[in-house]
Amino acid sequence: MAIIIDGKRMADGLLDRVAADIALRDARGLSQPALAVILIGGDAASQIYVGRKLRACARVGIVSREFRFDESVSEAEMLALIDRLNADAQVHGILVQLPLPAHIDANAILDRIVPAKDVDGFHPVNVGRLSTGNGNGNGLVPCTPLGCMMLLDSVVPEFRGLHSVVIGKSNIVGKPVALMLLERECTVTVTHIATQGLPEIVRKADIVVVAAGHPGLVRGDWVKPGAVVIDVGINRIALADGSTRIVGDVCAAELDHAGALTPVPGGVGPMTVACLMANTLTAAQELAPMAEPVAA
Repeated sequence: MAIIIDGKRMADGLLDRVAADIALRDARGLSQPALAVILIGGDAASQIYVGRKLRACARVGIVSREFRFDESVSEAEMLALIDRLNADAQVHGILVQLPLPAHIDANAILDRIVPAKDVDGFHPVNVGRLSTGNGNGNGLVPCTPLGCMMLLDSVVPEFRGLHSVVIGKSNIVGKPVALMLLERECTVTVTHIATQGLPEIVRKADIVVVAAGHPGLVRGDWVKPGAVVIDVGINRIALADGSTRIVGDVCAAELDHAGALTPVPGGVGPMTVACLMANTLTAAQELAPMAEPVAA
């Protein structure tokens, strides 16, 4: 029987640690970490994700500043807002909820955020630090890959020499988690939509990270006994009775023979939000270190 990795429990523990560190900052007269959240349009999923992030801010003691716009907002207006937030010493982190409307260049928006406030870890400077092995402790790491590694740490005692297969090559999950696994001296195979013979590749893996956005892609006979599977997929599917259900990219019911498995929901998702809070605290610590009192 596979171990079910409880991402909700781990996320709660991380949030508790972040809250304790923020309380300590407050006791020392340091500024309360502040996160600016930018949401454009009325996409239902984005609204839900932003709501979760704002509730997490309230839980740990991070000040949240919301900036909501309709889809007609211009790219120039967004860039001007980010410039103001970059210059605001009372803002430690800036998060732009994706996706953006088609008329706004997401790369231009994300690249405009100063690396020190890039709590999503998407700025080229932070990506570069991660790719050169300086991501841990030198730069902000993307939240979902960071959460994946924390979940893996809870069940994998030694990464060195293991074969890891990453399904999906996105800049948000696939590429950064592959880089982080490489830093642990795993042998890493990154697969994508054009990969041939995917089941055979996955069967060789000790660790499988699936971020394909395809419900039920990975079947039980793809996974060798004892492998650890991290399911990043969040897919809403329709049921015969007209209701819907959230499922991952893995057929979890077929994976009793795996060593460990993250559930969907309750696995990677909670850790992503908790890591965002941790990144915001990290940014605040870099911008206003513990040793320095806040100016009156």
